[in-house]
Amino acid sequence: MSPTRLIATLATALAAVAGLGWAGSQTVLAGPEPAPATLQPYVVAPAPTTAQSPVLPPDQPLGVPEIDAAWLERTAERAGIPATALRAYATAQLAVGRTCALGWTTLAGIGWVESQHGTIGERTLRRDGHSSAPILGPALDGAGDFAAIPATPDSARWHGNDRWDHAVGPMQFIPSTWRTWAADGDGDGVADPNDLDDAALAAARYLCHDERDLTSGDGWSDAVFSYNHSRQYVLDVHDAATSYAERTA
Repeated sequence: MSPTRLIATLATALAAVAGLGWAGSQTVLAGPEPAPATLQPYVVAPAPTTAQSPVLPPDQPLGVPEIDAAWLERTAERAGIPATALRAYATAQLAVGRTCALGWTTLAGIGWVESQHGTIGERTLRRDGHSSAPILGPALDGAGDFAAIPATPDSARWHGNDRWDHAVGPMQFIPSTWRTWAADGDGDGVADPNDLDDAALAAARYLCHDERDLTSGDGWSDAVFSYNHSRQYVLDVHDAATSYAERTA
């Protein structure tokens, strides 16, 4: 797939039935589609060189894996991904790598589909992992095909709407799902869905739960399908992840 076609076809979507994302909630009434069992999308990406051996257990951050600076600069340029975003994806890969074969390319595929790595709508991604302006999905107020998800005092602090929830941040987490999978990916003591470092690790934890085998087509497809109950979403993420792998091979 050419870069032009890839950019034109990747849709921003995450299903409310999975508790993640906003655009995919428009398909919730149609019911889940089967994941493509014949897809073989696992992308083998070399783990970046680290300067320290410990890795983050998924549920107990003890330190942040250190990414090799030369690898990061070289790979970000070849992939066409902001170095800050690639750092977040690669760090999350290393953090769960001991127990889950999740490639950074998969996280990058999701990050592109969801928010163009935090740069959607002419935003820029700052070095601290935050976009120049917050990324919020529309109110999940039940209008049209959107799910109705009432806000709570806890969730409203992320999006400012005290009546209805919104998906939040570059990986488009619904606050209720964030409470389950929240992570501090950069070790600053705060778990924030608006911080791509944190959101990437939370997404990695979500994809890796239930001991899925992400090295198989079925396992990978099932994991991404659980993130958004849409066959097209699985294909879009696969196309993006494969494109990043090909650019950096």
